[in-house]
This record gives sequence, C-alpha cells and structure tokens, in this order.
Amino acid sequence: MKATLSGKTALITGAAADIGAAIARCFVAEGAQVLLLDTDADRGVALAESLGDRAIFMRGDVSDHEIPEKAIQKAIDHFGSLDILVNNAGILIKRSVYELTVEEFERILSINLTAGFTFAQAAARAMKERGGGTIINMPSVNAVHALPDQVPYAVGKGGVSQLTRAMAVAMVGDNIRVNAIGPATPAPELVKSPTPTDTTTRSPALARTPMGRLGEPGEVANVALFLASDESSTLTGQTIFVDRGRQPLHYAMPVAA
Repeated sequence: MKATLSGKTALITGAAADIGAAIARCFVAEGAQVLLLDTDADRGVALAESLGDRAIFMRGDVSDHEIPEKAIQKAIDHFGSLDILVNNAGILIKRSVYELTVEEFERILSINLTAGFTFAQAAARAMKERGGGTIINMPSVNAVHALPDQVPYAVGKGGVSQLTRAMAVAMVGDNIRVNAIGPATPAPELVKSPTPTDTTTRSPALARTPMGRLGEPGEVANVALFLASDESSTLTGQTIFVDRGRQPLHYAMPVAA
C-alpha cells in the first residue's frame, strides 16, 4: 500500500520537539520528506538525524521576515518541491494584563500570528507554481477561549483562525487548501512552568475536558496527516479542534482523584 504522503515535501516550523516533532515523525513514516525549522539546533539536528535522509534541519527564528523564503528555497533545492506547510511555531508568556509590556505583546504576535502569514504567503507562491498544496495552521483552543494571564496568546491564536479562513478563500482558485488544528492544553515544553502535569493546572484542565485526560502530540499529528493528505481534499478554511470534547462543554466536569 502506498504511503499517504509519498513523494511530498513538508516544511514544519517549531519542529524540534513536542507537536512539531510528532508531526515530522508521522509525515516521514507516511513517505514525506521534511524540512524541520526551529531555533533549537541541538534537538532539531538530533531529530533530523533520527529520521534519516528524508529529513533536514534548518535553524531559524520565524519572526525574521527573511526566513520564510530561505526555508522554502532550501526545501525546494534539497527535495525538489514544497507541497505542505505546517505553521506550528509558537510561544507563550504568562503575564498579568496590567504588567504586560508592548514589546512582549508584539513579540508573541510576531511569532504566533504574523509568521503564520509570512510563511503561508511565501509557501503559497511556490505551491501556486507547482499546481497546488496544503497549509496547516495551529491556532489552539485559545482561538475561541481565553485565560486571564495569556491575553496576547489568545489574541494571536484568534487571529490565526481568521487568517486560516481568509487565506483559504483567497487561495482556493490556485488549488491551495488552508486548514487549522486547535489542540487543547499546550504541550509541557510550550508552557514551561507550570506544566499541565502540575496539580495546580492539571485538575482545572481536566475539569473542562469531557474525555478526562490530557492530549498527546501524536494525536495532533494524526489530524495533521489527515489535513495534509488527499483524504481531506474537500476541506479548506476549517479548524479541527483536538480538544477531547472541550468546545461543547459549558459546565466543569468532575475530576477523578
């Protein structure tokens, strides 16, 4: 049986760990070639080496507006094409809205929102010449919900959802699909401290999760695989929330000890 992504090339931002790394492993397992982009060179290089000759690493900060073109050209030069973009890079700063600085606000938006646009625009130009492609954004459940100490994060993620819809309708005529994934409970590496396994955050997270458990990066990767493949050929402008039932929940759920 032919691998789902056989012969396709993907660029994944924020690819060195957690969800980005899980997507990279999943894509390579399904036949894709991947360019891993991240600021963490040690983990990025190690991951690329573990994936073999169908993966290469490039160090880069997505907020640098010169990086999108360089990364896309590197993927095309090395693998011959660019078919899939996964805009996964993101940062989070926990800060009271009264103490948040403009510099912090703008830094978060530059990585979580503006970079999504610059990478999607550059990738779409290459995809248009090739006859089409797929772009996957990563807004998270905070595109809809909000936490009091994460104002710019919620604002940026909400913007990513609207960016997904706007770019989807703008690019549909060029056979470029743009969809998004909204994971719930950020990976521990993103939130740093405290992590979702701490008692101070684990119970509140589970109380608003009907399935009663935290998610795994591989579960998000499976949805990314679906959106990157021809199995989702009629989907564009959509956000799939990988939230274990959080979106429809109104009241809190009982949490097991």
